[in-house]
Amino acid sequence: MAVSSEHRPLNCSLPHELTCETPCPILKLYLLIGILSLSALYIALLTYHCVRLGRTSKKHEVLAKGTNSRASIGSSYEVFLSFRGLDTRHGFTDFLYHGMVEAGILVFRDNESLHVGQRIGNELLQAIQNSKIYIPIFSKNYASSHWCLRELAYMVECAAKSNGNKEILPIFLDVEPDDVKLKTNLYSKALSKHQKKFCTEIESWKKALVDVDKIKGWNLKTDER
Repeated sequence: MAVSSEHRPLNCSLPHELTCETPCPILKLYLLIGILSLSALYIALLTYHCVRLGRTSKKHEVLAKGTNSRASIGSSYEVFLSFRGLDTRHGFTDFLYHGMVEAGILVFRDNESLHVGQRIGNELLQAIQNSKIYIPIFSKNYASSHWCLRELAYMVECAAKSNGNKEILPIFLDVEPDDVKLKTNLYSKALSKHQKKFCTEIESWKKALVDVDKIKGWNLKTDER
């Protein structure tokens, strides 16, 4: 896994200016991602490969079950992870999730069983509303999921109305910022496939993608040798 220098340089600098008033959850999250971006990255890779080989600890399994339970959705969270399960659930997202949980960060990781009907369920909306930090993980198939796009649009809306109390920290996983800005065919083609069925929502999804790309994030490559 490599961190690209085009959108986010590999150094200790953070995407926002930190002050004494910076919320503690944001400080903890910056610390975690900063560690992942520096010398400890090779440790992250080792852990990631262990997870791929099925060596997940019992502690991880208990934590994952506890935070994904339907009973806990009404709780307040520090982080809401938005991702395409097809791409990342059992890879990078899984490692990032467990790393944050072990760092003491309260994380909501979307359970796809919540996707009932044609609109985001009230439970998922509540989880987004009750979270302080949003981490959309833009992967190759992110835009092919209308649920991911709906989540993103609602995250952008909530952050805009929060008076600075909510943060969006995007991660570009094996995609380029231009893909998210709809300047290439990757996300543009995916959106065009949603046009007929979700014509009333498509413009808000496009706006959310463009708005989020204006925020500094982390550009990660998992397929480099």
